[in-house]
Amino acid sequence: MALSLNSMISFPSHKLPSHKPLNLRSSRLFMASTLHSTSKEAENLKKPYCPPREVHVQVTHSMAPQKIEIFKSLEGWAEENILVHLKPVEKCWQPQDFLPDPKSEGFYEQVKELREKSKELPDDYFVVLVGDMITEEALPTYQTMLNTLDGVRDETGASLTSWAVWTRAWTAEENRHGDLLNKYLYLSGRVDMKQIEKTIQYLIGSGMDPKTENNPYLGFIYTSFQERATFISHGNTARQAKEYGDMKLAQICGTIASDEKRHETAYTKIVEKLFEIDPDGTVMALADMMKKKVSMPAHLMYDGRDDNLFEHFSAVAQRLGVYTARDYAAILEFLVGRWDVEKLGGLSAEGRRAQDFVCGLPPRIRRLEERAQGKAKQASAVPFSWLFGREVMV
Repeated sequence: MALSLNSMISFPSHKLPSHKPLNLRSSRLFMASTLHSTSKEAENLKKPYCPPREVHVQVTHSMAPQKIEIFKSLEGWAEENILVHLKPVEKCWQPQDFLPDPKSEGFYEQVKELREKSKELPDDYFVVLVGDMITEEALPTYQTMLNTLDGVRDETGASLTSWAVWTRAWTAEENRHGDLLNKYLYLSGRVDMKQIEKTIQYLIGSGMDPKTENNPYLGFIYTSFQERATFISHGNTARQAKEYGDMKLAQICGTIASDEKRHETAYTKIVEKLFEIDPDGTVMALADMMKKKVSMPAHLMYDGRDDNLFEHFSAVAQRLGVYTARDYAAILEFLVGRWDVEKLGGLSAEGRRAQDFVCGLPPRIRRLEERAQGKAKQASAVPFSWLFGREVMV
């Protein structure tokens, strides 16, 4: 089996404070649905709603209270430097720009052409495309996560602070991604939409805990990493769609990737500003986030059948080169360079240790990835409910 992105790295616990998970079924993930018979779904109907959930010791409100003032003082800076990365709604693309026009007399011909092009795409590509779409569709979870961050949350639901305006507008821009991919997949006829819709419902119900601890230092480092990861993933699905001759799908994925790149720029600017104001606290936050490993937003993905669905999806993405352990290392290397972490001065002893840890991490991740690949088990076929139970190599 290919490398799992969520479990590819482990670091000595003495480096930084550890966050040990509870030992429930596995050290990382406890699935509420553990039935292994063919009647799993029927049995689940008899039980109260209980989605997969991650169980570990959770840390909350880890940022020193006085540092909230830093983010309040940055509201004017955010208005001038972060909100400019949003596009006016009237200038934004919309999903309908890329889809068959339902009011057109040629609508059915357009749908037929889309379906004919999609036939050229292999099943393993659809596994990755569906997984990416489901990740995008769990957007309510991501907005909720941002609104847990102390000092920058939207306190009223319609707050006019720059931080709140950004979160709502970012969410609105991101909302188009899942809408577009969802409609494309529906029209393609290649996938089991009901199973996909159940997966989305499970995932939103499960939530996520990226271990950002209500701490905007950790939160904005996490989003910087994730926006670049989604930029890479959508960019690679665009490239592969083009190779298979589906130029419309390539345009769809490439356009989404462009949005992710713009959002990445905004989040990395926030962290860059934090390095300028508080280099010691920011480099320690970066080391802490990387020590815990950046978990993928959809790591609690579940379809009612496969307890290891996210691992299987990740293995296919790794095998196809859509998102790999090598990309994980490259993202960290990019961010370390973007934020000039190696050149930070005036750090405390703890800050210097964090600096050394982070700067030495990318090559170390690559070595671990190469070692894991060398020990990788032989590929096996796994059925995916998204594909009507057809098997795909993982």
